[in-house]
Amino acid sequence: MSGALPGTVPEGPLARLGKLFRTTAFKLSLAYLVVFAAFAFFALGYVAWNARSVLDDQIVSTIDAEINGLSEQYNAGGLRRLIAVVERRSREPGASLYLVTTAAGEHVVGNVGEVPARLLSAPGQAETVYSRGGEAGGSEHRALVRIFTLPGGFRLLVGRDVEERDRLRAVISRTFGSSLALVVILGVVGGWFVARRVLKRVDDMTETTRSIMAGDLDGRLTVSGNGDELDRLAQNLNAMLERIGELMRGMREVSDNIAHDLKTPLTRLRNRADEALRHSASPDALRAAMESVIEESDGLIRVFNALLMIARLEAGNAREIMGPFDAGRVAGEVGELYEALAEERGLRLEMETEPDLVIMGNRELIGQALANLIDNAIKYGNADGAPEGRITLEARRVGGEVVLSVGDRGPGIPEEARGRVLDRFVRLEDARSRPGFGLGLSLVQAVVRLHQGTLALRDNAPGLRVVVTLPAQSEGERT
Repeated sequence: MSGALPGTVPEGPLARLGKLFRTTAFKLSLAYLVVFAAFAFFALGYVAWNARSVLDDQIVSTIDAEINGLSEQYNAGGLRRLIAVVERRSREPGASLYLVTTAAGEHVVGNVGEVPARLLSAPGQAETVYSRGGEAGGSEHRALVRIFTLPGGFRLLVGRDVEERDRLRAVISRTFGSSLALVVILGVVGGWFVARRVLKRVDDMTETTRSIMAGDLDGRLTVSGNGDELDRLAQNLNAMLERIGELMRGMREVSDNIAHDLKTPLTRLRNRADEALRHSASPDALRAAMESVIEESDGLIRVFNALLMIARLEAGNAREIMGPFDAGRVAGEVGELYEALAEERGLRLEMETEPDLVIMGNRELIGQALANLIDNAIKYGNADGAPEGRITLEARRVGGEVVLSVGDRGPGIPEEARGRVLDRFVRLEDARSRPGFGLGLSLVQAVVRLHQGTLALRDNAPGLRVVVTLPAQSEGERT
């Protein structure tokens, strides 16, 4: 059975090859190949040109040394001695060339057989063809020579065979061509390998995204672990998919919560309205029933508002209204608002806040989160059996973080239930007799996540201590 997704057509070899050649990786490899081949061409050409220049200079230096030696011999013994020296040197093996001719071009002495006639009539340096004296077949060779005119019209040719230079030049030319060919072959193979590897990873990502679009929201892109740009892309996309998954789960939870947890209050609201129509015998009784219906409706409106607020916070829709503010001052203001309510319930609200606790965030949302925590502490802080009616509100800096905490001396929350109470509409058995819908801590957690902080529920021995940790804004960030 084919592993292709529905609606996809398997690609043939030519299509895959064309797809490979169209990849960015292959195009980049090809561009690098062109640049490197051009660099290699000029580098090898420069080496070959310099090698030829060095060889030519060496030949010229050798000829100059020969000429200096012959000049000394000529100055010491005249033409006769020069001819004797040339004859002796001509018999020695090597690449040096000598020739003495008459004014008419007749051969006198030397190891050079024939040269072009016009060569001897033009004194100076030249590169020419020649044949060696006594060589069968009269094959041609090449040499770099210098011509001199001697007294009496005699001509002197001193030179050096350049066959070694030409062989070396041929070797360099072959090396030059083979090196460029090797560079091109390796570049094409390397580009194909890199492009194929990249294309395989991109195709894997494409298959994963197709499966996600087909409904598999738990699919994630593969991370190879080598830390390259594709790994970073995969990690960021996986984080995005994880966030999308959280939002989808949140939407499902909201839908389930509305369907199950709000069904009871809606049913109760409907029954009260029906009972008021059927059994209210007087205007006062009807009024009382309607007031009860309105109170129940207000509670439902608050629930929907809280759910809407949580959904907006989890979607990050409040980031655009963030700015720097003093979290310690906000904590003090919220504490002052609830101080009177705490006294009515027989509780003492103790506040300890430090100055200059600047964070980047939304002032109203942080205030709402602290208000929810203090309201919960007031609800449960004077429970039966509480040793003392005291609530603590603290705001302080710890390193590069701002820590806000609210503690009470109530019954607390068992450790095994502290993760569950952060979900929507979750209420423990001891809290079901008190008003509320179980959305307070869920709203606080959404606010903390929006501000990239952490929320922790800890034992206050006795009671509960809720600790909110937020990143502080440094002096450099404020300016």
